[in-house]
Amino acid sequence: MKGPLHFAPPAMSSPAERPLLALVGPTAVGKTAFALELCEELGLAIASLDSMQVYRRMDVGTAKPTPAERARVPHHLIDLVEPAERYDARRYLSDAEALRARLAGEGKTALFVGGAGLYLKALASGLFGGPPVDLVLRARLQERARELGRAALHAELAGRDPAAAARIHPNDEKRVVRALEVLEQTGRPLSDWQREWGWHGPAGEARPMCVLGLALAPGALEPRIRRRIRAMLEGGWVQEASAIRAAGGFGPTAIQALGYREVLAHADGELGAAELEERLVQLTRRFVRRQSTWFRSFPGIHWLDPGSSDARAEARRRLGVSGS
Repeated sequence: MKGPLHFAPPAMSSPAERPLLALVGPTAVGKTAFALELCEELGLAIASLDSMQVYRRMDVGTAKPTPAERARVPHHLIDLVEPAERYDARRYLSDAEALRARLAGEGKTALFVGGAGLYLKALASGLFGGPPVDLVLRARLQERARELGRAALHAELAGRDPAAAARIHPNDEKRVVRALEVLEQTGRPLSDWQREWGWHGPAGEARPMCVLGLALAPGALEPRIRRRIRAMLEGGWVQEASAIRAAGGFGPTAIQALGYREVLAHADGELGAAELEERLVQLTRRFVRRQSTWFRSFPGIHWLDPGSSDARAEARRRLGVSGS
């Protein structure tokens, strides 16, 4: 019989340089169950990669881990702020980096689990959005692209900001123009700004990451979505949303959580129970399609079928874990 499994992150000069581990995928694919079993086996903590589980009391509607699940594996980056507060990707990035540093100091590692593509992107490469758009400057750069061609504009960027040019396709005029805008407006390359707002490893190097993705065969998610919505409604989603509204309400970011507006409309008598359930299913179905499309465009994700008998073994292998 094999002994316990051990996760041993590579010895590196700083916590920021340790590989970031993540498990992603669309809503209802089974990330929670898969992550719990995997992290129990490996002794990993779980860090939520979810833009709405940061809000206290938004438990049912965000499918937050239950107390029993949190007892099985330590969970982080949930219940950080009140629903009335604003919370965004920049705050998440700051909180996530602080968590990774603290866990590294304790000799621990977290697996980031969730479906927030923007938050994954923030962890991978930072969030600098650049200075406000200068419409006159943008028009001038776009005119140069029409006159000289996109390749010429990309070549100019390569001469002034090679790191940014290496990441941007020559035909991606929008991003090339934006990178040149930042240069003109700030006097600093976009790549410098992105390093400042991104991870703090060796300059010019990509953050080391191991990202696993869960995906089911086409059509397999539909019944899971329906079961999920029904369970959430039976679990008190309407009562939860109403209680939050009565106790101070939702801020501008929390109210964007999938389905809460519709649930409140039902509480106000504007939607019947059957209509509410069907609308939530449709919203979730569209959201899943957007998530799937986004994750498929993110480089380096290794996809697994959570129903496969060897999925967890493959996940352990990808994470660099072996039995002892």
